[in-house]
Amino acid sequence: MKFYRIRQDEAPRYTGNLNAAHKWGLPGIEFICPVCNLGGKMTAAQYPCVDLSHLPEEEQKKLSDPQPVPYEEFSRLRELVRPLAPPGAALESGAEFGPLTGTASGYFGQLFMQNPWSLYVRREALEKLRAAGVRGLHGCPLNVRFRQKNHPELMDLQLELRGQFHPDCLPRNREPPCPSCGLDKGYKLPQPPILAASSLPEDLDVFRLADWSTLIIASEHLVETVTRLELDGVVFQELEAR
Repeated sequence: MKFYRIRQDEAPRYTGNLNAAHKWGLPGIEFICPVCNLGGKMTAAQYPCVDLSHLPEEEQKKLSDPQPVPYEEFSRLRELVRPLAPPGAALESGAEFGPLTGTASGYFGQLFMQNPWSLYVRREALEKLRAAGVRGLHGCPLNVRFRQKNHPELMDLQLELRGQFHPDCLPRNREPPCPSCGLDKGYKLPQPPILAASSLPEDLDVFRLADWSTLIIASEHLVETVTRLELDGVVFQELEAR
């Protein structure tokens, strides 16, 4: 099976813009390791279908403030969220929850990406994709006000994190994880990215790459279905998998 990176179609006619943010998120951590000088791990994972509105108002306020907190407070907030999050969720600094809230304007394609790590789809397109058997499409409505009368109903896709890079595309001289905190200094996005075929899901047609949470990957089935249904708004870049 082939796999593709999903990217925004930058044609001029796509003027859609979302001035909005998710309602809640896990804050940063006031922690600098004395050995490696690194802070806590970050993620771009988004869980728009996770509702934290039943938490006490004071806790919701803390989960609406991205300012770094002590590690003990971060751990406490993470455990508040954990029972409400999907199994295997990336509960790290930067993880966002709840509906995207704000304003919207312009023309949106059937699929839409305002940035590389967020994928939206019109409701009618989502229904067509599901009817065609595309798997992994868990979408929730946006809570946005449009500036025009005739506007689409956009859905925010909640994507699982799956899959890894193939070692052949990663730096060979990577430093080992810090012996104190376990973090490593990471690496830049490989160019070109190569996926580890054995790590890719067989039960999903769209997902975030676990090794790089800002990278949204589509299966060959999704690409063929989008093409057949003539859905617009995104383009696909084939990635090597070995």
